[in-house]
Amino acid sequence: MDAALDRASELVRARLRAAGERFHANDNISAYVEPGELDLIQAEVAAHLREALRALVIDIENDHNTRDTADRVAKMFVREVFAGRYAAAPGVTEFPNVSGLNELMIVGPVTVRSACSHHLCPIIGRVWVGVMPNESSALIGLSKYARLVEWIMTRPQIQEEAIAQLAELLQEKMRPDGLAIVMEADHYCMQWRGVKDMDSKMTNSVMRGSFLRDANLRREFLALLASQKGGR
Repeated sequence: MDAALDRASELVRARLRAAGERFHANDNISAYVEPGELDLIQAEVAAHLREALRALVIDIENDHNTRDTADRVAKMFVREVFAGRYAAAPGVTEFPNVSGLNELMIVGPVTVRSACSHHLCPIIGRVWVGVMPNESSALIGLSKYARLVEWIMTRPQIQEEAIAQLAELLQEKMRPDGLAIVMEADHYCMQWRGVKDMDSKMTNSVMRGSFLRDANLRREFLALLASQKGGR
């Protein structure tokens, strides 16, 4: 392998360690990747994937179907399915709650495409977000929820940690009185391998603020969610 390619990932790791920053699979490391280095990292990933394919006894030199597979998969990992690790947070304009809105808002379902950090198999599902604003809350446009969800979800991770990260992000940006998130997803590490159960889904939730304190609000949110699901 070209030493320059290998050096790019080592430089990024060195910066992260020097700063005392974590670089787990579901962490965003964009602040430590300098311009041009992502291209080198993608090329390094492709080089390693070519060796993995050779180790699987696949003739990538003469098999026209797999000749460019390593390059395609490297691009998919770095630029698409794991892009939330390497891209800075999307710009989101926040608006003051000038009307003093204090009624429950529900956004969703937002489509989720992620990957299990255990097997790198797809996680495909939906997310609903419930927000109870107060007079000091910031409001964001509807499309921005989808952008923030995508940024968090395009990383290898487990579902429980993913929606906790999303909750932290929305809480920081909106400062609502209450926040509720529900995610329902198919996990291909169960459907494609292992038990190969095609019907199992995982559903989990995060409740913050008034959704924890007020049982009636929580019931209202979950009832409205159930009615949305029933209408699909």
